[in-house]
Amino acid sequence: MSATLSSARTRAALRTSARVSLESLLVLLFVAVSLWLLGKMWSVVWPLIVGLLLTTLTWPVARFLRRHGWRPALAASVVTVLFLLVAAGVVALIAVPVASQSGELTEGVISGIEKLRDWAAGPPLNIGDDQITKALDSAVERLQGSMGSAVSAVSTGVGTVVNGIVTAVLALFLMFFFLKDGPRFLPWLTRQLPGRLAADVPEVTQRAWLTLGSFVRSQAAVGLLDAVCIGIGLWIVGVPLVLPLAVLTFVSAFVPIVGALFAGFVATLIALVSNGLTDALIVLAIIVVVQQLEGNVFQPIIQSRGLGLHEGVILLAVTLGASLAGIVGSLLAVPVAALIAVVWKYVREQLSDPGPARAAGSTQVDPATGEPVGGRTGTDDTNGTDGVRGAAPDAPGAGDRSVE
Repeated sequence: MSATLSSARTRAALRTSARVSLESLLVLLFVAVSLWLLGKMWSVVWPLIVGLLLTTLTWPVARFLRRHGWRPALAASVVTVLFLLVAAGVVALIAVPVASQSGELTEGVISGIEKLRDWAAGPPLNIGDDQITKALDSAVERLQGSMGSAVSAVSTGVGTVVNGIVTAVLALFLMFFFLKDGPRFLPWLTRQLPGRLAADVPEVTQRAWLTLGSFVRSQAAVGLLDAVCIGIGLWIVGVPLVLPLAVLTFVSAFVPIVGALFAGFVATLIALVSNGLTDALIVLAIIVVVQQLEGNVFQPIIQSRGLGLHEGVILLAVTLGASLAGIVGSLLAVPVAALIAVVWKYVREQLSDPGPARAAGSTQVDPATGEPVGGRTGTDDTNGTDGVRGAAPDAPGAGDRSVE
């Protein structure tokens, strides 16, 4: 018995498909316009992002001081000064040993160049001094011919450095104000929004804050693991400046891809000029193995547990972010993916039918953060309250009413 298509159902299906396609195009257009506006405001958005990340790193200390009776401004000032001292100590820990052994490193570099020259002069290359001199003269002529582009590159580099300094200063000031006035933000936001937005937006913001904190802590754990493993390897091989190189590895872990390459290049170069080619190759092999384990095993596992994302999602997010926005994209890919997951999870909770436990008002636990998510789960049409729904104890909007 052959079945015939119903014309009414076919037209209804086509209308539904057309409506869904149009709505999807509108959503994509909204996303494209939002990204365009974000790019236009990037000079302000980037310091804001850096300031938020620094705040998630320093907030536990500020929260401890505030809970012990410190005024918000005093606690924020002390934490900011301590952060600057720690940053200066890290720089000193790297720079002082390097400066004290700069003479040995310079002699090692000169010796390495001489060995390379002697090796090039022998078989099978048999490159004489006159050929090396001609090559140097040719390089000087090319450099003189491209002086204009070199000056342009230098000016671009100087501009990049100046922009980096301005971004760092702005981020530091923003971190101070976030530490000082952060607990007032969610109650203020609740009072400004109408209807159920007064409950939904602060709740999503609260969860996003917890997710950013998990990202920073997981990244610090990954960097510490890299620093310990590579530091032990350098110590076994006998490479000098083990502690500064380990600290440099930990700090560079917060800059994906380029940070690991830079730290590995510095460690391999020091091993080459101080211990020779064999130890340099051993150090390079150690760094490659540790970085591969970190990028493909440790980082996805640690971040997936802290952020509630699958390891494959994290790998794909980093790859997509690097292809779209380079270093900055790879740095922000994981937290952005985690924030999207937080928003999607909350929307799914609001659109799903409430179960018996939720209808009874029982406390839910967010698997992405491990924090209790309490409060109302049904429809909320009030105009906002003075508090924040489901405020988690680890967020700046919770537990600080007595010291505001």
